[in-house]
Amino acid sequence: MKIIKSVEEWKAEREGLAGKKIGFVPTMGGLHAGHMSLVKKCRGENDVCVVSVYLNPTQFNDKKDLETYPANFADDCALLEKNGADYLFAPTYDVMYPDGYKYKVIETDFSKELCGAKRPGHFDGVLTVVMKLFNIIRPANAYFGEKDFQQFKLLEGMVKAFFLDVKLTPCPIVREDNGLAISSRNRKLSAEGLKVAPRFHEILASGASVAEKEKNLAAAGFTVDYVTEKDGRLYAAVFLEGVRLIDNVPV
Repeated sequence: MKIIKSVEEWKAEREGLAGKKIGFVPTMGGLHAGHMSLVKKCRGENDVCVVSVYLNPTQFNDKKDLETYPANFADDCALLEKNGADYLFAPTYDVMYPDGYKYKVIETDFSKELCGAKRPGHFDGVLTVVMKLFNIIRPANAYFGEKDFQQFKLLEGMVKAFFLDVKLTPCPIVREDNGLAISSRNRKLSAEGLKVAPRFHEILASGASVAEKEKNLAAAGFTVDYVTEKDGRLYAAVFLEGVRLIDNVPV
């Protein structure tokens, strides 16, 4: 695996890949089995597998959340190497935002709902950084986990709106045996919290009404951020031990 840290370095590398299909998995680090499922699919469907690791500050509305994000670059590199990534793009803030984040990609509808209503500016940061990454990497295919389903739908809309020549592929949520969606933030939970956390998906996937699910989540020890049904999918976000967890299930 080759580690690339600048746009110029990647452009030079990309010239030697002419005619090859490039697949891309953008991440913020703190890699786990969910990310590796994306890398595996990318590897199988493309000639070249590129993964980015960039902890994007513009999508964090909570500075403390950014500072405590559980990522270790050396561990991420080892995991990517083991799982067959060809390139790791690992830029700095100055590389990604030479303009100081004066220029942004903004969606004015769905990005204001659900997580967007609770995390102002979050999706502006997501859409902007992914647009930049697409313009740098220029992949034929890009892979995203369905745990962040609202994010996927917004990125899908961005690709259509700006006529971007990239195919987005949603990949199923990877869960622990107990149903908990695998997430980097799970590492911030205590041993006791990890025992409670699986109840989140269990309650969300139950046949109860939305109001009953909110009540049951609170009774199980979660602080409910929202539980909302939209377009045939039930989205939810909760806090447990101060850690924000998200999940979604088809209705």
